[in-house]
Amino acid sequence: MTSAAAHSAIRASSSPISPATRRSILLLSCATFSSMVAQRICDAMLPELSRVFAVSLAQAAQVVSVFAVTYGISQLFYGPLGDRLGKFRIVTFAALGCSVGSAVAVFAGSLDMLLLARIMMALGAAALIPLAMAWIGDTVPAHELQEMLTRTGLGSTLGIVCGQLLGGLLTDALGWRWAFAFLVLLFGAVGTLLWGDLRRQQALPKAVAEAGATPAHGAPGAPAARPHFLKQALLIASRPWPRTILLLAVIEGAMGFGVLAMWASHLHHALGLSLSAAGAIVALFGLGGVGYMAAGRALIPRLGQHGLVLLGGGLLGISALVVAYIPHWGPAIPASLVGGFGFFMFHNVMQANATQMAPEARGTAVSLFASFLFLGQSLGVVLAAALIGRIGSSAVVALGGGVMAVEGAYFAWVLRRRNSALKFVN
Repeated sequence: MTSAAAHSAIRASSSPISPATRRSILLLSCATFSSMVAQRICDAMLPELSRVFAVSLAQAAQVVSVFAVTYGISQLFYGPLGDRLGKFRIVTFAALGCSVGSAVAVFAGSLDMLLLARIMMALGAAALIPLAMAWIGDTVPAHELQEMLTRTGLGSTLGIVCGQLLGGLLTDALGWRWAFAFLVLLFGAVGTLLWGDLRRQQALPKAVAEAGATPAHGAPGAPAARPHFLKQALLIASRPWPRTILLLAVIEGAMGFGVLAMWASHLHHALGLSLSAAGAIVALFGLGGVGYMAAGRALIPRLGQHGLVLLGGGLLGISALVVAYIPHWGPAIPASLVGGFGFFMFHNVMQANATQMAPEARGTAVSLFASFLFLGQSLGVVLAAALIGRIGSSAVVALGGGVMAVEGAYFAWVLRRRNSALKFVN
Protein backbone atom coordinates (compact mmCIF):
# COMPACT_ATOMS: atom_id res chain seq x y z
CA MET A 1 0.00 0.00 0.00
CA THR A 2 1.38 3.43 -0.90
CA SER A 3 1.85 6.12 1.74
CA ALA A 4 -1.02 8.12 0.24
CA ALA A 5 -3.30 5.07 0.32
CA ALA A 6 -2.29 4.30 3.89
CA HIS A 7 -3.03 7.88 4.88
CA SER A 8 -6.46 7.65 3.28
CA ALA A 9 -7.14 4.38 5.09
CA ILE A 10 -6.30 6.00 8.41
CA ARG A 11 -8.63 8.91 7.69
CA ALA A 12 -11.39 6.51 6.74
CA SER A 13 -11.28 4.82 10.13
CA SER A 14 -13.61 6.05 12.84
CA SER A 15 -12.35 9.24 14.44
CA PRO A 16 -11.99 9.35 18.25
CA ILE A 17 -12.73 13.08 18.20
CA SER A 18 -16.18 13.70 19.64
CA PRO A 19 -18.61 16.30 18.26
CA ALA A 20 -18.25 18.31 21.48
CA THR A 21 -14.48 18.40 21.07
CA ARG A 22 -14.83 19.41 17.42
CA ARG A 23 -17.03 22.29 18.57
CA SER A 24 -14.39 23.32 21.07
CA ILE A 25 -11.73 23.23 18.34
CA LEU A 26 -13.94 25.45 16.17
CA LEU A 27 -14.16 28.00 18.98
CA LEU A 28 -10.41 27.84 19.46
CA SER A 29 -10.06 28.55 15.75
CA CYS A 30 -12.17 31.67 16.30
CA ALA A 31 -9.77 32.65 19.09
CA THR A 32 -6.72 32.17 16.87
CA PHE A 33 -8.49 34.19 14.18
CA SER A 34 -8.97 37.05 16.63
CA SER A 35 -5.37 36.87 17.82
CA MET A 36 -3.99 37.13 14.28
CA VAL A 37 -6.37 39.98 13.40
CA ALA A 38 -5.00 41.88 16.40
CA GLN A 39 -1.42 41.19 15.31
CA ARG A 40 -1.82 42.27 11.68
CA ILE A 41 -4.42 45.02 11.86
CA CYS A 42 -1.78 47.73 12.25
CA ASP A 43 0.29 46.69 9.21
CA ALA A 44 -1.57 48.78 6.64
CA MET A 45 -2.24 51.71 9.00
CA LEU A 46 1.46 52.41 9.77
CA PRO A 47 1.74 55.31 7.26
CA GLU A 48 -1.43 56.88 8.71
CA LEU A 49 -0.21 56.50 12.31
CA SER A 50 3.07 58.09 11.22
CA ARG A 51 1.12 61.06 9.84
CA VAL A 52 -1.38 61.44 12.70
CA PHE A 53 1.20 61.31 15.47
CA ALA A 54 3.91 63.14 13.47
CA VAL A 55 6.50 60.39 13.89
CA SER A 56 8.71 58.41 11.52
CA LEU A 57 7.62 55.10 10.01
CA ALA A 58 10.12 53.31 12.25
CA GLN A 59 8.52 54.90 15.33
CA ALA A 60 5.01 54.08 14.13
CA ALA A 61 6.15 50.47 13.55
CA GLN A 62 6.51 50.15 17.32
CA VAL A 63 2.79 49.31 17.45
CA VAL A 64 3.80 46.08 15.68
CA SER A 65 7.17 45.43 17.32
CA VAL A 66 6.04 46.21 20.89
CA PHE A 67 3.08 43.90 20.40
CA ALA A 68 5.41 41.14 19.18
CA VAL A 69 7.91 41.59 22.04
CA THR A 70 5.15 41.46 24.66
CA TYR A 71 3.56 38.51 22.87
CA GLY A 72 6.82 36.58 22.87
CA ILE A 73 7.81 37.27 26.48
CA SER A 74 4.31 36.39 27.70
CA GLN A 75 4.77 32.83 26.42
CA LEU A 76 7.19 32.24 29.28
CA PHE A 77 4.23 32.58 31.65
CA TYR A 78 1.34 31.15 29.66
CA GLY A 79 3.03 27.81 28.97
CA PRO A 80 3.26 26.63 32.58
CA LEU A 81 0.05 28.46 33.47
CA GLY A 82 -1.83 26.51 30.80
CA ASP A 83 -0.28 23.21 31.92
CA ARG A 84 -1.36 23.83 35.52
CA LEU A 85 -4.67 25.71 35.37
CA GLY A 86 -6.09 24.44 32.08
CA LYS A 87 -5.34 25.64 28.58
CA PHE A 88 -8.94 26.26 27.53
CA ARG A 89 -9.63 28.27 30.69
CA ILE A 90 -6.64 30.55 30.10
CA VAL A 91 -7.62 31.07 26.44
CA THR A 92 -11.13 32.10 27.52
CA PHE A 93 -10.06 34.79 29.98
CA ALA A 94 -7.27 35.99 27.70
CA ALA A 95 -9.76 36.63 24.88
CA LEU A 96 -11.94 38.69 27.22
CA GLY A 97 -8.85 40.62 28.34
CA CYS A 98 -8.04 41.49 24.72
CA SER A 99 -11.39 43.23 24.44
CA VAL A 100 -10.40 45.55 27.29
CA GLY A 101 -7.03 46.34 25.70
CA SER A 102 -8.73 47.10 22.39
CA ALA A 103 -11.08 49.55 24.12
CA VAL A 104 -8.07 51.43 25.51
CA ALA A 105 -6.65 51.66 21.96
CA VAL A 106 -9.89 53.22 20.69
CA PHE A 107 -9.44 56.21 23.03
CA ALA A 108 -5.64 56.54 22.76
CA GLY A 109 -4.67 60.21 22.37
CA SER A 110 -0.97 59.70 21.77
CA LEU A 111 1.40 57.12 20.34
CA ASP A 112 2.57 56.24 23.85
CA MET A 113 -1.02 55.55 24.93
CA LEU A 114 -1.56 53.44 21.83
CA LEU A 115 1.61 51.47 22.60
CA LEU A 116 0.30 50.82 26.13
CA ALA A 117 -2.96 49.55 24.66
CA ARG A 118 -1.06 47.29 22.26
CA ILE A 119 0.87 45.85 25.20
CA MET A 120 -2.41 45.10 26.96
CA MET A 121 -3.78 43.45 23.82
CA ALA A 122 -0.62 41.40 23.37
CA LEU A 123 -0.76 40.15 26.95
CA GLY A 124 -4.11 38.57 26.16
CA ALA A 125 -3.52 37.58 22.53
CA ALA A 126 -0.31 35.77 23.49
CA ALA A 127 -2.27 32.94 25.07
CA LEU A 128 -4.63 32.22 22.22
CA ILE A 129 -2.63 30.53 19.43
CA PRO A 130 -0.01 28.54 21.42
CA LEU A 131 -2.43 27.25 24.05
CA ALA A 132 -5.00 26.40 21.37
CA MET A 133 -2.29 24.39 19.57
CA ALA A 134 -1.27 22.70 22.83
CA TRP A 135 -4.90 21.87 23.72
CA ILE A 136 -5.36 20.28 20.30
CA GLY A 137 -2.07 18.41 20.72
CA ASP A 138 -3.39 16.99 24.01
CA THR A 139 -6.70 16.01 22.45
CA VAL A 140 -6.04 14.80 18.89
CA PRO A 141 -4.30 11.47 18.08
CA ALA A 142 -0.81 11.80 16.60
CA HIS A 143 -1.79 10.45 13.17
CA GLU A 144 -4.49 13.15 12.82
CA LEU A 145 -2.55 15.98 14.43
CA GLN A 146 -1.02 17.72 11.41
CA GLU A 147 -4.26 17.50 9.43
CA MET A 148 -6.25 18.89 12.36
CA LEU A 149 -3.72 21.68 12.87
CA THR A 150 -4.09 22.43 9.17
CA ARG A 151 -7.85 22.80 9.63
CA THR A 152 -7.68 24.83 12.82
CA GLY A 153 -4.90 26.94 11.31
CA LEU A 154 -7.57 28.24 8.98
CA GLY A 155 -8.65 30.55 11.80
CA SER A 156 -5.29 32.25 12.20
CA THR A 157 -4.79 32.38 8.43
CA LEU A 158 -8.13 34.10 7.87
CA GLY A 159 -7.08 36.42 10.69
CA ILE A 160 -4.14 37.56 8.59
CA VAL A 161 -6.50 38.25 5.69
CA CYS A 162 -9.01 40.20 7.75
CA GLY A 163 -6.42 41.99 9.88
CA GLN A 164 -4.50 43.41 6.94
CA LEU A 165 -7.62 44.09 4.89
CA LEU A 166 -9.68 45.71 7.64
CA GLY A 167 -6.71 47.69 8.92
CA GLY A 168 -6.43 49.43 5.57
CA LEU A 169 -10.14 49.70 4.78
CA LEU A 170 -11.28 51.03 8.16
CA THR A 171 -8.35 53.45 8.37
CA ASP A 172 -9.13 54.91 4.93
CA ALA A 173 -12.90 54.97 5.33
CA LEU A 174 -13.54 55.80 9.00
CA GLY A 175 -10.22 56.34 10.74
CA TRP A 176 -7.79 54.04 12.55
CA ARG A 177 -9.76 54.07 15.82
CA TRP A 178 -12.59 52.13 14.19
CA ALA A 179 -10.24 49.25 13.52
CA PHE A 180 -9.74 48.85 17.26
CA ALA A 181 -13.48 49.31 17.90
CA PHE A 182 -13.99 46.28 15.66
CA LEU A 183 -11.54 44.32 17.85
CA VAL A 184 -13.52 45.24 20.99
CA LEU A 185 -16.61 43.58 19.53
CA LEU A 186 -14.70 40.63 18.06
CA PHE A 187 -12.87 39.65 21.24
CA GLY A 188 -15.96 40.25 23.35
CA ALA A 189 -18.03 37.87 21.20
CA VAL A 190 -15.33 35.17 21.00
CA GLY A 191 -14.60 35.37 24.71
CA THR A 192 -18.29 34.98 25.55
CA LEU A 193 -18.62 31.88 23.34
CA LEU A 194 -15.50 30.36 24.87
CA TRP A 195 -16.87 31.02 28.34
CA GLY A 196 -20.04 29.11 27.49
CA ASP A 197 -18.03 26.14 26.18
CA LEU A 198 -15.76 26.21 29.22
CA ARG A 199 -18.80 25.92 31.49
CA ARG A 200 -19.93 22.92 29.42
CA GLN A 201 -16.51 21.30 29.84
CA GLN A 202 -16.55 21.95 33.58
CA ALA A 203 -19.85 20.07 33.78
CA LEU A 204 -18.18 16.93 32.39
CA PRO A 205 -16.65 14.24 34.60
CA LYS A 206 -13.38 15.40 36.15
CA ALA A 207 -11.30 12.98 34.10
CA VAL A 208 -12.21 14.70 30.82
CA ALA A 209 -12.85 18.26 31.98
CA GLU A 210 -9.52 19.65 30.77
CA ALA A 211 -9.52 18.26 27.22
CA GLY A 212 -13.23 17.87 26.51
CA ALA A 213 -12.49 14.22 25.63
CA THR A 214 -10.25 11.42 26.79
CA PRO A 215 -6.72 12.66 26.03
CA ALA A 216 -5.23 11.07 22.97
CA HIS A 217 -1.68 10.98 24.24
CA GLY A 218 -2.15 9.21 27.52
CA ALA A 219 -4.67 7.66 29.84
CA PRO A 220 -6.77 9.94 32.01
CA GLY A 221 -5.83 10.33 35.61
CA ALA A 222 -4.31 12.67 38.12
CA PRO A 223 -1.74 14.97 36.58
CA ALA A 224 1.85 14.19 37.33
CA ALA A 225 3.91 16.63 39.33
CA ARG A 226 5.71 19.04 37.05
CA PRO A 227 9.12 20.63 37.57
CA HIS A 228 9.56 24.39 37.83
CA PHE A 229 9.02 26.15 34.51
CA LEU A 230 12.63 27.27 34.15
CA LYS A 231 13.87 23.74 34.77
CA GLN A 232 11.26 22.37 32.38
CA ALA A 233 12.21 24.88 29.69
CA LEU A 234 15.92 24.11 30.09
CA LEU A 235 15.20 20.39 29.80
CA ILE A 236 13.34 20.98 26.55
CA ALA A 237 15.98 23.35 25.15
CA SER A 238 18.79 20.94 26.07
CA ARG A 239 17.59 18.46 23.45
CA PRO A 240 19.04 18.87 19.94
CA TRP A 241 15.76 18.64 18.03
CA PRO A 242 13.84 21.24 20.08
CA ARG A 243 16.86 23.57 19.82
CA THR A 244 16.72 23.25 16.03
CA ILE A 245 12.98 24.00 15.93
CA LEU A 246 13.37 27.03 18.21
CA LEU A 247 16.21 28.47 16.15
CA LEU A 248 14.21 28.03 12.94
CA ALA A 249 11.23 29.68 14.68
CA VAL A 250 13.27 32.83 15.35
CA ILE A 251 14.31 33.05 11.69
CA GLU A 252 10.78 32.33 10.47
CA GLY A 253 9.35 34.99 12.77
CA ALA A 254 11.87 37.62 11.68
CA MET A 255 11.87 36.97 7.94
CA GLY A 256 8.30 35.72 7.50
CA PHE A 257 5.97 37.48 9.93
CA GLY A 258 8.33 40.39 10.66
CA VAL A 259 9.20 41.53 7.15
CA LEU A 260 5.61 40.83 6.05
CA ALA A 261 4.54 43.80 8.18
CA MET A 262 6.43 46.04 5.71
CA TRP A 263 4.80 44.70 2.53
CA ALA A 264 1.80 47.04 2.63
CA SER A 265 3.95 50.08 3.42
CA HIS A 266 6.26 49.14 0.53
CA LEU A 267 3.37 48.95 -1.94
CA HIS A 268 1.96 52.22 -0.60
CA HIS A 269 5.20 54.18 -0.93
CA ALA A 270 6.82 52.47 -3.93
CA LEU A 271 3.75 52.19 -6.16
CA GLY A 272 1.52 54.95 -4.78
CA LEU A 273 -1.34 52.65 -3.78
CA SER A 274 -3.87 53.72 -1.17
CA LEU A 275 -3.73 52.07 2.24
CA SER A 276 -6.90 50.17 1.40
CA ALA A 277 -5.50 48.84 -1.86
CA ALA A 278 -2.10 47.97 -0.37
CA GLY A 279 -3.74 46.24 2.60
CA ALA A 280 -6.08 44.33 0.31
CA ILE A 281 -3.22 43.05 -1.86
CA VAL A 282 -1.16 41.94 1.13
CA ALA A 283 -4.27 40.34 2.63
CA LEU A 284 -4.12 37.94 -0.32
CA PHE A 285 -1.07 36.48 1.44
CA GLY A 286 -3.45 35.13 4.04
CA LEU A 287 -5.90 34.02 1.36
CA GLY A 288 -3.06 31.98 -0.17
CA GLY A 289 -2.70 30.39 3.24
CA VAL A 290 -6.39 29.51 3.15
CA GLY A 291 -5.72 27.82 -0.18
CA TYR A 292 -3.04 25.71 1.45
CA MET A 293 -5.39 24.79 4.29
CA ALA A 294 -7.82 23.47 1.67
CA ALA A 295 -5.12 21.61 -0.26
CA GLY A 296 -3.10 20.45 2.74
CA ARG A 297 -5.03 17.24 3.22
CA ALA A 298 -3.88 16.07 -0.21
CA LEU A 299 -0.40 17.61 -0.18
CA ILE A 300 0.77 16.37 3.22
CA PRO A 301 0.94 12.64 2.35
CA ARG A 302 2.27 13.27 -1.17
CA LEU A 303 5.08 15.72 -0.47
CA GLY A 304 5.96 14.77 3.09
CA GLN A 305 7.24 17.29 5.59
CA HIS A 306 10.59 17.85 3.86
CA GLY A 307 8.88 18.46 0.51
CA LEU A 308 6.44 20.93 2.03
CA VAL A 309 9.12 23.11 3.64
CA LEU A 310 11.40 23.01 0.59
CA LEU A 311 8.68 24.00 -1.87
CA GLY A 312 7.04 26.41 0.56
CA GLY A 313 10.24 28.36 1.22
CA GLY A 314 11.00 28.53 -2.50
CA LEU A 315 7.54 29.85 -3.39
CA LEU A 316 7.78 32.54 -0.72
CA GLY A 317 11.23 33.60 -1.90
CA ILE A 318 10.11 34.00 -5.52
CA SER A 319 6.95 35.87 -4.47
CA ALA A 320 8.92 38.32 -2.33
CA LEU A 321 11.22 39.11 -5.27
CA VAL A 322 8.19 39.88 -7.45
CA VAL A 323 6.60 42.15 -4.82
CA ALA A 324 9.92 43.89 -4.20
CA TYR A 325 10.81 44.85 -7.77
CA ILE A 326 7.65 45.05 -9.89
CA PRO A 327 7.03 48.43 -11.57
CA HIS A 328 3.25 47.91 -11.49
CA TRP A 329 0.94 46.58 -8.77
CA GLY A 330 -0.72 43.92 -10.97
CA PRO A 331 1.80 41.07 -10.43
CA ALA A 332 1.65 41.70 -6.67
CA ILE A 333 -1.77 40.05 -6.59
CA PRO A 334 -0.71 36.54 -7.68
CA ALA A 335 2.63 36.99 -5.88
CA SER A 336 0.87 37.60 -2.55
CA LEU A 337 -1.39 34.59 -3.10
CA VAL A 338 1.50 32.27 -3.99
CA GLY A 339 3.66 33.67 -1.19
CA GLY A 340 0.96 32.95 1.38
CA PHE A 341 0.46 29.44 0.02
CA GLY A 342 4.19 28.75 0.29
CA PHE A 343 4.62 30.32 3.71
CA PHE A 344 1.87 28.24 5.27
CA MET A 345 3.25 25.07 3.69
CA PHE A 346 6.37 25.82 5.72
CA HIS A 347 4.63 27.08 8.86
CA ASN A 348 2.25 24.13 9.20
CA VAL A 349 5.20 21.73 9.36
CA MET A 350 6.82 23.95 11.99
CA GLN A 351 3.64 23.89 14.08
CA ALA A 352 3.32 20.11 13.86
CA ASN A 353 6.92 19.63 15.00
CA ALA A 354 6.50 22.18 17.80
CA THR A 355 3.56 20.26 19.29
CA GLN A 356 5.70 17.09 19.38
CA MET A 357 8.91 18.57 20.82
CA ALA A 358 8.03 17.54 24.38
CA PRO A 359 4.67 15.72 24.69
CA GLU A 360 5.09 15.42 28.46
CA ALA A 361 5.06 19.26 28.76
CA ARG A 362 3.26 20.28 25.61
CA GLY A 363 1.96 23.61 26.88
CA THR A 364 5.43 24.76 27.91
CA ALA A 365 7.03 23.45 24.69
CA VAL A 366 4.52 25.10 22.37
CA SER A 367 4.71 28.33 24.34
CA LEU A 368 8.50 28.30 23.99
CA PHE A 369 8.02 27.86 20.24
CA ALA A 370 5.58 30.76 20.08
CA SER A 371 7.88 32.88 22.23
CA PHE A 372 10.83 32.36 19.88
CA LEU A 373 8.58 32.86 16.83
CA PHE A 374 7.23 36.21 17.94
CA LEU A 375 10.44 37.48 19.46
CA GLY A 376 11.83 36.80 16.00
CA GLN A 377 8.93 38.77 14.53
CA SER A 378 9.75 41.72 16.76
CA LEU A 379 13.39 41.58 15.72
CA GLY A 380 12.35 41.39 12.08
CA VAL A 381 10.04 44.41 12.32
CA VAL A 382 12.67 46.54 14.05
CA LEU A 383 15.42 45.56 11.61
CA ALA A 384 13.17 45.95 8.56
CA ALA A 385 12.00 49.43 9.62
CA ALA A 386 15.61 50.49 10.26
CA LEU A 387 16.96 49.00 7.03
CA ILE A 388 14.29 50.60 4.85
CA GLY A 389 15.92 53.98 5.42
CA ARG A 390 19.33 52.58 4.43
CA ILE A 391 18.77 50.11 1.58
CA GLY A 392 15.14 50.77 0.61
CA SER A 393 11.95 48.78 1.07
CA SER A 394 12.47 46.73 -2.11
CA ALA A 395 15.73 45.26 -0.83
CA VAL A 396 14.20 44.57 2.60
CA VAL A 397 11.22 42.67 1.15
CA ALA A 398 13.49 40.69 -1.19
CA LEU A 399 15.93 39.88 1.62
CA GLY A 400 13.15 38.50 3.81
CA GLY A 401 11.92 36.19 1.06
CA GLY A 402 15.44 35.04 0.20
CA VAL A 403 16.25 34.07 3.77
CA MET A 404 12.98 32.14 4.00
CA ALA A 405 13.89 30.19 0.84
CA VAL A 406 17.28 29.25 2.33
CA GLU A 407 15.63 28.29 5.62
CA GLY A 408 13.18 26.03 3.77
CA ALA A 409 16.06 24.22 2.04
CA TYR A 410 17.92 23.78 5.32
CA PHE A 411 14.85 22.56 7.20
CA ALA A 412 14.13 20.02 4.45
CA TRP A 413 17.70 18.70 4.76
CA VAL A 414 17.42 18.45 8.56
CA LEU A 415 14.08 16.63 8.33
CA ARG A 416 15.52 14.08 5.91
CA ARG A 417 18.46 13.42 8.23
CA ARG A 418 16.15 13.07 11.23
CA ASN A 419 13.79 10.68 9.43
CA SER A 420 16.72 8.56 8.24
CA ALA A 421 18.10 8.38 11.76
CA LEU A 422 14.73 7.36 13.20
CA LYS A 423 14.32 4.62 10.58
CA PHE A 424 17.80 3.32 11.38
CA VAL A 425 17.01 3.19 15.12
CA ASN A 426 13.73 1.41 14.52
